[in-house]
Amino acid sequence: MDTFLLFLLVGFLAQAVDGALGMAYGVISSSVLLAVGVPPATASASVHGAEVFTTAASAGSHIWHRNVDWRLLVPLAIAGVIGGCLGAYVLTGIEGEVIKPFVIAYLALMGVYILWRAGHEIHLRRIRAWVTAPLGLIGGFLDAIGGGGWGPTVSSTLVGAGQEPRRAIGTVNTAEFFLAVAISATFVWALVTGHWRDADALQNHAGAVAGLVVGGLAAAPFAGLIAKRVPRRVLAYAVGIVLVALAGVQALQLAGVLA
Repeated sequence: MDTFLLFLLVGFLAQAVDGALGMAYGVISSSVLLAVGVPPATASASVHGAEVFTTAASAGSHIWHRNVDWRLLVPLAIAGVIGGCLGAYVLTGIEGEVIKPFVIAYLALMGVYILWRAGHEIHLRRIRAWVTAPLGLIGGFLDAIGGGGWGPTVSSTLVGAGQEPRRAIGTVNTAEFFLAVAISATFVWALVTGHWRDADALQNHAGAVAGLVVGGLAAAPFAGLIAKRVPRRVLAYAVGIVLVALAGVQALQLAGVLA
């Protein structure tokens, strides 16, 4: 029960921040799972399984609050699904201890990038729809490999290119539902076909996954409202600091400095 309550809190806070920034649910949840010893592929599968539910609720909220740019959504979602499936397939074929240092480094870089983005003002402009396809492909691949990163990669790039922040966040969060479903299906396929050899670890973390789902679902309906009302810069700094700190702890654990 303690594990469930801990990850319920993690899921709620991560999804609340995700609703405001268009990022953070995956990277925060994955970082915490890795910090408590969950293998990278299991962490990514757990987070994306939870995101099937949380992104559905979050997308509904953004649609209700008219935060979605439908012109950008379709190419972004299709490319994201392709990249995500490829990333999940690659991740399940690599030993956890081999990939973990790279995942930790990736999450740390995401934290640094979020900190950098927090301090820069953006001038709004219209983005061409075709630009989102290669962006979605890269974002989907990195998201599956790192257990999170769709938001930091795609939302930040769209906002940085001049897209209105609330529409960038709403569009990216809505596309993420399709990404989460596709990546979760790929993990299931890898499990059924035997491609994923260390999948047994999933059953040992059922409480954590349930907590992420329940906590995320509790916060997700408010995503559209949060994106409109909450100051983004303070939250962005907080997320970046948390991610860098978690990555630092995991690196020290990997080096044997911390137990």
